[in-house]
Amino acid sequence: MLKRFHRLAAIAVGFVAIGFTLTTGDRFAGWQPSSAIAQSIVRSEGVWRTVYEQLPDFPRENQYISRETGKIAPENTLVSRLIRYHLYIKGRPPIYRLDWKLTLAEYLGLTGALETSDYPGANKLKKNPAEGDIAAIRQLNRAQRDALVQALVNGFSPQSARSPLPTPPSN
Repeated sequence: MLKRFHRLAAIAVGFVAIGFTLTTGDRFAGWQPSSAIAQSIVRSEGVWRTVYEQLPDFPRENQYISRETGKIAPENTLVSRLIRYHLYIKGRPPIYRLDWKLTLAEYLGLTGALETSDYPGANKLKKNPAEGDIAAIRQLNRAQRDALVQALVNGFSPQSARSPLPTPPSN
């Protein structure tokens, strides 16, 4: 009885696999990342600039010295490192506000320690920028963090899906 069940299960799995292959037309389609995520990863390099365009007063934290050149690396900014940490160290998608808030919670020390050994820039800059970045994020108030999250989501979203930045409450 058990052998018969195993045989039926194997046949069912085979039919499902064949059906999947026929409907997708590509036997490896299930293993490829979605095009939206792949496109977001490709265009992540310029997003930090759009964030600084939307938030011109946001801290740059780009005073660190490059190991290769021995000069200040002005392109290695807080936002560029935050994006790389979010995407490549944590593996989170770039288009959801909640995921960005989880990343900021790590910088604030609310969800555990930030992974500083693999932190972006740690091996390219003379000094690991993690400590300075954590301090800069902790200096932000809630409205500034919300504006940062919205600017990041806007940077990775298609033009039609962008939301306006939240306005800080007037005192």
